[in-house]
Amino acid sequence: MRRLLIGVVGGSSCSSEEAEWAATVGRLLAEHGAVLLCGGLGGVMEAAARGAQQAGGLTVGMLPGADPNEANPYIDVPLATGMGEMRNALIVRAAQAVIAIGGGWGTLSEIALAQRIQTPVVGLHDAFTSTIEIPRVPTPQAAVDWAVEQAGRREV
Repeated sequence: MRRLLIGVVGGSSCSSEEAEWAATVGRLLAEHGAVLLCGGLGGVMEAAARGAQQAGGLTVGMLPGADPNEANPYIDVPLATGMGEMRNALIVRAAQAVIAIGGGWGTLSEIALAQRIQTPVVGLHDAFTSTIEIPRVPTPQAAVDWAVEQAGRREV
């Protein structure tokens, strides 16, 4: 059986609470045997990748630039797309489900693209509660449970 590919999206800078939640999400995804897919840079992406890697999980970062060395130190597989923000579409297209934590305009674009192409997306302390209607959960455990269940139903 193939491993689930779960996207974690969020700001390149984040609060300490968001970083803690992202690290927990990463750890829980690794414990589920899922591959963590993110944008490969700092903030939520780095915290989630750190949590996954520390739990023995595999991390993939789709980088906006052309240099794989731009990836944070917790990315196992850096994919340097050279596509800038357009890489957001690749992340949500490749993922079987997406967890959004905090974030700004880039995260909003990922949520919108996921909605547009029907990739399941859930908000965990996301910044868009009055803007976008998506399922929302209160804890990292609930976010991972939701994403794993949704991803298991979906073929990419």
